Amino acid sequence: MDGEGATTIPTNLRLLMVIEEIARAGVPITPTEINAALGLPKPTIHRLFATLEEEGFLQRDLDGRSYSPGPRLRTLAGGVLSSLRIRTARQAILQQLSREIGETCNITLPDRDAMIYLERVETQWPLRIQLPIGTRVPFYCTASGKMYLSTLTRSHLMRYLAATELKARTPNTLTEPNALLAEIQQVRDQGYSLDREEFMQDMIALAVPIFDVNDRLMATLAFHAPTQRFSVDKALQYLGAMRQASLDLSKLVT
Repeated sequence: MDGEGATTIPTNLRLLMVIEEIARAGVPITPTEINAALGLPKPTIHRLFATLEEEGFLQRDLDGRSYSPGPRLRTLAGGVLSSLRIRTARQAILQQLSREIGETCNITLPDRDAMIYLERVETQWPLRIQLPIGTRVPFYCTASGKMYLSTLTRSHLMRYLAATELKARTPNTLTEPNALLAEIQQVRDQGYSLDREEFMQDMIALAVPIFDVNDRLMATLAFHAPTQRFSVDKALQYLGAMRQASLDLSKLVT
């Protein structure tokens, strides 16, 4: 949008257009970078950001200059994704996948410091892991979390590692930053992520990305299973089914 067009943006649309540009960017971004698209007066763009931050729709990133979605905006996004029509179709896809694999399947969303379970279809096996909707799990030791970390720029990934205690959840948890970095690079190269009993002992998981219309990670699709029933090699046999389900889920919001 050029500067002349931006001056005609109605006042009641300016906050929404700032939010739209932040969503389009997909990474922490500064008011100046947003304003390159909107062309608003400098005091106006900073006032809009201050309002959105004060009301909880935006939050400052670790560098103190850029902004990312705040808790209210993340809640809003989750609510849109959970609308009845979309949720009905999403459940159908998850149920079909769960029947094919025979294990619990879930969708998680990245939050500021954890992955949050948005949707879940339980296996019928009596032996299963209980991680209900709304559960928050760490990035560094879960399949979904590592999938998300693999989409970060190196600078943001290094900031995350500097600010995070890589606490051992099991004997298999990667607690050395260099080992985790190597794992994240492998995830980036292969396009899927594994949890090899890193979050819970006797549990493995496989995750794939769910992309938005701009081919950015919007959420993750995963299944987890006890090692009594599944090995990593067996899990990878379902990678094709997982990727097809991920593609079907992406189409629901495009």
